[in-house]
Amino acid sequence: MKTYPFEQQTLGQIIEDKAGVCGDKVFLQYEKGRQVTYRECNELADRIANGLNRLGLTAGDMLATFLPNSLEAVFLWLGAAKAGVVDVPINLANKGYFLSHILNDSRARVLVIDSQLLDRIKFIEDELPYLEKIVVWSQSSAREDLARENIPALKFEFVRYQELIDSPADRLPAPVQASDPLMMIYTSGTTGAAKGVLQPNSMVYYSALEYVEAVRGNADDIFYTCLPLFHANARILCLYPALLLETKAVIYEKFSASRFWEQIKDAQATIFNSLGTLASFLYNQPRQADDGDNPVRVCAAFPMPPQIYDDFEKRYRLKVVEGYGLTEVAIITYNPYDQPKIGSCGKGTRNFEVRIVDERDYPVGPGVVGEIVARGTIPWVTALGYHNMPEKTVELTKNHYYHTGDGGYLDEDGYLYFVDRIKDYIRRRGENISSADIERVINTHPGVAESAAVSVKSELSEDEVKIAVVLKDGAQITPEELLAFCEDRMPYFAIPRYVEFLAALPKTPNEKVQKNKLREEGITAGTWDREKAGYQVKR
Repeated sequence: MKTYPFEQQTLGQIIEDKAGVCGDKVFLQYEKGRQVTYRECNELADRIANGLNRLGLTAGDMLATFLPNSLEAVFLWLGAAKAGVVDVPINLANKGYFLSHILNDSRARVLVIDSQLLDRIKFIEDELPYLEKIVVWSQSSAREDLARENIPALKFEFVRYQELIDSPADRLPAPVQASDPLMMIYTSGTTGAAKGVLQPNSMVYYSALEYVEAVRGNADDIFYTCLPLFHANARILCLYPALLLETKAVIYEKFSASRFWEQIKDAQATIFNSLGTLASFLYNQPRQADDGDNPVRVCAAFPMPPQIYDDFEKRYRLKVVEGYGLTEVAIITYNPYDQPKIGSCGKGTRNFEVRIVDERDYPVGPGVVGEIVARGTIPWVTALGYHNMPEKTVELTKNHYYHTGDGGYLDEDGYLYFVDRIKDYIRRRGENISSADIERVINTHPGVAESAAVSVKSELSEDEVKIAVVLKDGAQITPEELLAFCEDRMPYFAIPRYVEFLAALPKTPNEKVQKNKLREEGITAGTWDREKAGYQVKR
């Protein structure tokens, strides 16, 4: 695999280089349909770059994209990179204030949008002082060619996506540097307004390079993703590694647990990423005799539940590689390919120093829980900061380390163990309780699909533990049975007082559980209270 010096670590330069080296090879495929070569991708990127310039965007400007998983979303990313324009992909779940906040905070003057999402812009059009032009794309070219009366009347200038593609294919002499921002990914906003994380070209390049090394990627691999392209994972840990290895990435619109392995076989994929609860959803599917009959070599998990780790590997006949990271610093640890420790997130990569610190930012010893912090050992491997939020950026990077907000510890060998989000720690009767530890226990119950533990206010000044539980299809469990299961598996003070069975946990489209919503809901009419029920916990 070719590596690039700092001066060439821009996405635009790399796709150009690959077009010259392996132009006739397929780079991208959408589901079982269209395939695009490296040369075609590079030409489309040049056309889009020129088209963006025609719309008035130049290096450093923001381009908002509001699109489903599609080849066009990737072409726009590549084209913006060539023009030095910062791609701002927007979560498809956003609407109302959540959408206007991103458009206004980014100061994007141009938005590329799926025609089916235009009603969301219509709803907030009077709240968008910076937006000037809308580029409309449709999944159906026939619909795209229809007259303007098929879309809602908007006050913004209307441009068809095809006009970008019809632009000249001349190469732009944009002065893009590896330290310039490539894209701005907005955090999920599970606690407060979403923050725009500015990721420079070099950060994204090194993240992809370290991923290739972690999964031992090679030119024979085929990458698969069904994760959303508005998320960093699909771009940095699927598309970019395929680009570096001069191989193919297959994109599916969205995750389907029941069709996942069929899609994998159709794609002949050898590497895929599991994010959030995706691995658990796959594992909880009914077992089949041919579960191991698939082409996958590596599943990169962020994270892999330790209770299913071994069986997941054996059942699907693959290798699990686990890591830990976040949008602000990408992946900072990987479990070594040949020496993983189940339950850990692995060891710091060659480009990151990882520490555990106390509340004063002083390092703590092995086995001591504190905040996970990290810093790059070379320049430009972390985010540039939060857009328009200098105070939050200073808070993020205080004392020269990026603060993750996560609690964890390092063992004697330097392996990192995630414990919980610091704010998700529950303080009850003088005891600190990890919500993640409670969930790990409850998720081992044969009838439980997933769960989320949160703190709720009690009659006293401290917290009580509430567990929200999603059962597997056909399972029936009473609250009493669930607590009896817990009594042999966790300390008495961690056993939940409140139990509520839900059809599904509230989540972001990135499959992060929105615990803030569960905390806000607190005690509901459907919440079972063990004290009111007279249930006595055994000590």
